Amino acid sequence: MAGHLLDESARGVFIIAATPFADNHTLDLRSLERLIGFYIDAGVHGITILGMMGEAHKLTYDEARLVIQATLSQVAGEVPVVVGVSSPGLANLAALTSDAMSLGAAAVMVAPPSGLVTDEQVEGYVHQLCRAVGEEVPIVLQDYPQATGVHLSVSVLNRLIDDLPQIKVLKHEDCPGLGKLSRVRASAERDGRRRIAVLVGNGALYYPLELARGADGAMTGFAYPEVLVEVYERFAAGREEAASDLYDAYLPLLRYEQQPGVGLAIRKEILHRRGVLACPTLRPPGARLDALDHAELDQLLARLERRVAGGL
Repeated sequence: MAGHLLDESARGVFIIAATPFADNHTLDLRSLERLIGFYIDAGVHGITILGMMGEAHKLTYDEARLVIQATLSQVAGEVPVVVGVSSPGLANLAALTSDAMSLGAAAVMVAPPSGLVTDEQVEGYVHQLCRAVGEEVPIVLQDYPQATGVHLSVSVLNRLIDDLPQIKVLKHEDCPGLGKLSRVRASAERDGRRRIAVLVGNGALYYPLELARGADGAMTGFAYPEVLVEVYERFAAGREEAASDLYDAYLPLLRYEQQPGVGLAIRKEILHRRGVLACPTLRPPGARLDALDHAELDQLLARLERRVAGGL
């Protein structure tokens, strides 16, 4: 990547950061500082803030700007920081983009808003988006139809990549999506298309398989970010079996953390137990773990500790 801006060479693990809150649901900036340091110490290749799992939709504009400012000030260019700016309105999206880029963000991440049904509508929106933020701003285009209801076909993605050079990264979260990832890579090679980076999400549920199909890394969250990093590093070094062995050891916990509705509460609880977050609170509306959830988590963590005790 040239300078601090994200480009098509993006690789590795861009961790989706949680947003810490205190018991009274106010922003916890001390925990945010510990969290960002924890991610950097884990060896992540980049950080993404204000994503869907960062509870961005629960923050005021001023709170979002405060999270951006605090994160970028702490990171100080050590790794690229991507800022989620998705919003139903382009004016709000453009304003937050302007603030983020002026503070030193490497790119912004955008998911098309719900309500876009046809290919023409999707393409039209993404072109409008790029004009609104300015052609100099690198875009991470999030393809997450399970949450947005917006489907990006491979043909639409290819046209957008051809038409809009500022799209640098595809955040691939369509599910089932392994075939789609293969078609994106195969069509680019066949047609001589610009190769953009593909970073995968979905809580890394299909991570080693996606790396084998041409993904360049992950842009997702997990309470053990160092594991996502090590899986990537092993795979990049040609040690695919060793990467899968490590991944398999953590898969029961990763799967448990990926439960719809309650997954973020589980992730925050683990980060709290690891001493990173002072409080595992989600800002309302948000799930809370009950006694059975805590008991299950205790068992999963104990099993994980036994499994990794001898090294992997």
